[in-house]
Amino acid sequence: MKKKQKRSIYYVLAVLLLGLAGYHGYQKNAFYKSAYNDELPTEQTTEQQAHHEGKEYQSTGDLGLLDVKLPERLDNQTVRYKAITVYFNKHYRVPNCVAYELTNTMTSMADSRDAENRANYQFERDRDVKGCPDWWDYKESGYTRGHMAPAMDMRWDKTAMEECFLMTNICPQLDEMNDGEWRHVEEAVHRWSRTAERLIIFTGPIFSDDMEYIGKHGDIAVPERFFKVIYSPSQNRAIAFVMENQPIPNSWTNYATTIDKVEELTGYNFLSTLEDKVEDVIESKENIKDWPKYYPRR
Repeated sequence: MKKKQKRSIYYVLAVLLLGLAGYHGYQKNAFYKSAYNDELPTEQTTEQQAHHEGKEYQSTGDLGLLDVKLPERLDNQTVRYKAITVYFNKHYRVPNCVAYELTNTMTSMADSRDAENRANYQFERDRDVKGCPDWWDYKESGYTRGHMAPAMDMRWDKTAMEECFLMTNICPQLDEMNDGEWRHVEEAVHRWSRTAERLIIFTGPIFSDDMEYIGKHGDIAVPERFFKVIYSPSQNRAIAFVMENQPIPNSWTNYATTIDKVEELTGYNFLSTLEDKVEDVIESKENIKDWPKYYPRR
């Protein structure tokens, strides 16, 4: 065979090999792009497809349980994101309440090795919500940006994490409280969701007439207290917590209370879609012993 013919064959083979390598590289890149972009079709393995379907997980439960009836006098804009519902107050520039569901499937995905990493996310302003502050409005205020729907519950989905870091989900919290007993309540709720089929969770501030204000224009309210309401439909039980926005000296379990008490403090009406008899019984109980024990690391 002549040298010229050999060189031509080698050239053709090289082009084919490069083409195959590029094709496989495209497939790999296409999958990672499509994990968060449904418009890009790709061929996926069973494992990859399961991961992608997990990102699109939707509840089959009654999302009407997330509705909160607020006092008419209270300023409010209801914003429904993918995983959380925010009742935002443009006057105080913080949410009145944030509601979401947490299923054992979501928690399993949030705790998996390929869950979203909160280090990849930053606080952002929601420009579609009037009164929403910027992240830098909290700088040098003495308060942390406290998530109402915590990031640990949203790690199952990229969009859920992005929207969790919007400032509509944030309130000023003292660091000793936010990273102390309040965090232990959040961790307990997260663990409870592993054994409960589904939890309905409400979190928010309790406003008062003499609140402190922070921000460049001094118009972001600093709540003196916060509440968390937890309802388990399948287990037919509920509990609530109220904590001061200050260092908490006692165990988180000491701050358990009833939903009735939170409704009295806020004027809100939770779980209004339940039958009145069921709602009355559930909202009047607060026995922490009905819930699995949780011993946080201190």
